[in-house]
Amino acid sequence: MDDDALYREALATFDVLFDEALEAGEPDRTAMVVATATLDARPSARVVLLKAHDARGFVFYTHLDGRKGRELQANPHAALLFHWPRVRQGVQLRIEGAVEVVSDAEADAYFASRPRGSQLGAWASKQSETLDAREAFDRRLEQVAREFEARDIPRPPRWSGLRVKPERIEFWYAAEYRWHERQAYERDRAGAWSRRMLYP
Repeated sequence: MDDDALYREALATFDVLFDEALEAGEPDRTAMVVATATLDARPSARVVLLKAHDARGFVFYTHLDGRKGRELQANPHAALLFHWPRVRQGVQLRIEGAVEVVSDAEADAYFASRPRGSQLGAWASKQSETLDAREAFDRRLEQVAREFEARDIPRPPRWSGLRVKPERIEFWYAAEYRWHERQAYERDRAGAWSRRMLYP
C-alpha cells in the first residue's frame, strides 16, 4: 500500500467512527481535548469542538490571543483526543501534528455561519484575560450588540481557525480484560506514512 493510501485509510477509519458516534448517540461527537505546551514544556489541555476535517487536517476556532492561541503560535504543535464510550465497546482517537492558521476566507465563511449571539460573544470576550465580574462581560455584550445593530457582524481580526495537520493518528478500541486494540499511523520526516499495531 502506498504512503498516501495509508493516510487515506486512517482518515476513512476516522470518518467511519465519526458516523458511528452519531448513530450511537454520543452527546457531542465533535468534542475533543486539545493539548498544547509552552516553549518551556508546560502542558495545558481543554475541550473544544471540531468544526471541519479533511485531508488537510482537523480544524477548531478560537481567539488567537487566548492561552491556547498564544501557546500554539509560540509552539505550533498540538495533540487531539476524541473519546466515544458509546461506540463499539469504547474508542479513543488520538491525533498529533503541526498547527497552522486557516485562511482568512475559510475563517470568514465559518464565522458568517455562526449564530449572531456567538458572533457577538467573539467580539465581547477577551479570552483568558481576568474578568472582575460577570456583569462586566454582560456590559460588553450589550455594547457590542449596539455597535453592530441592524448590520452583519464581521469576524474579529484575532479570531480564527487552527488546523492540526496529522503526523500521527492512533485508534484505540476497548476490549474485555483491558486487552485493548491499538493501531497507529505515523508520518516520518520524509512524508512517508506507516502503520503498526501496538501492545495495549
